[in-house]
Amino acid sequence: MWTIGLAVVALVVVYYTHLIFKWRSPKIEGVLPPGSMGWPLIGETLQFIIPGKSLDLHPFVKKRMQKYGPIFKTSLVGRPIIVSTDYEMNKYILQHEGTLVELWYLDSFAKFFALEGETRVNAIGTVHKYLRSITLNHFGVESLKASLLPKIEDMLHTNLANWATQGPVDVKQVISVMVFNFTANKIFGYDAANSKEKLSENYTKILNSFISLPLNIPGTSFHKCMKDREKMLKMLKDTLMERLSDPSKRRGDFLDQAIDDMKTEKFLTEDFIPQLMFGILFASFESMSTTLTLTFKFLSENPRVVEELRVEHEAIVKKRENPNSRLTWEEYRSMTFTQMVVNETLRISNIPPGLFRKALKDFQVKGIHCSSWLDSNACDSCYSVEP
Repeated sequence: MWTIGLAVVALVVVYYTHLIFKWRSPKIEGVLPPGSMGWPLIGETLQFIIPGKSLDLHPFVKKRMQKYGPIFKTSLVGRPIIVSTDYEMNKYILQHEGTLVELWYLDSFAKFFALEGETRVNAIGTVHKYLRSITLNHFGVESLKASLLPKIEDMLHTNLANWATQGPVDVKQVISVMVFNFTANKIFGYDAANSKEKLSENYTKILNSFISLPLNIPGTSFHKCMKDREKMLKMLKDTLMERLSDPSKRRGDFLDQAIDDMKTEKFLTEDFIPQLMFGILFASFESMSTTLTLTFKFLSENPRVVEELRVEHEAIVKKRENPNSRLTWEEYRSMTFTQMVVNETLRISNIPPGLFRKALKDFQVKGIHCSSWLDSNACDSCYSVEP
């Protein structure tokens, strides 16, 4: 009996050892870059999702660059990945967007935003173009010039006055709330002051559970994240249905344009429009609040820059007939040093260090083989990082 038990254990050990070896040493018709595939299924995901403590390259990428060079293989949440910080390879990938590669999202991201089937495919083409167009219509330069500038000024004055009465504040948290409330108001008329639900708190909870293994089972962070998402989508869909049933509640905002465009854009359904609004809110909530928070940090560390900004802004106020008048478009355009500060902040604090792309077919670049999704043992996705 003991002999049979030991034999079974030995077979299990041999079998799983073989699987681990096969996982870490994928065989393909081509050359893969050096690197480690980590453990089966989870790969090196745990190391990848650990947050970095600086604005430099993420420690996950930096350590492997030092060990393997600018191009290396790895595995994230069960998907083989080639990571590139090489300028020539990244340029080649960008030049062949749509032919050899396309934008790709981690499974948790795809499930989170319901990018499945036809919708996921269209997100790269038609939907992406539409999203860019409608966003520019409501948040672009022309909108800023026509109506947004005074509204943003009022928002900043109100929030700065409130923060000044609160003592020490968590800059990231209060900016996140400010950005979310303003964006939500412009998208679907959300009134934070009179709303029973604080939607910014819902988004904070979602964000805290978002980057996790895509295991949608009770008890997991991802399951909680998906439940919070469903709650948010229901609220957005209720708002959409209310507008559809009662035209008198229309405001000429982002949601109203999406409703009008339902006649010409087939993908704009009653289920997809809430997902579209949800995605834009999600993107603005994190990216803008993080960038603005880092702006505060950089300014606190560079008093000479703050002084130069003060001089530029005081010069604008001195030229006014009424020092308390609103900021004009011409004044905004004259802030040359301010624009330099903005550009430098964006350069230093680029939020996503890189982008995932999926190989549409087998190809080689710089002697490295990139495979399509057909062979799960091959490195079928690229993660392009700017060094």
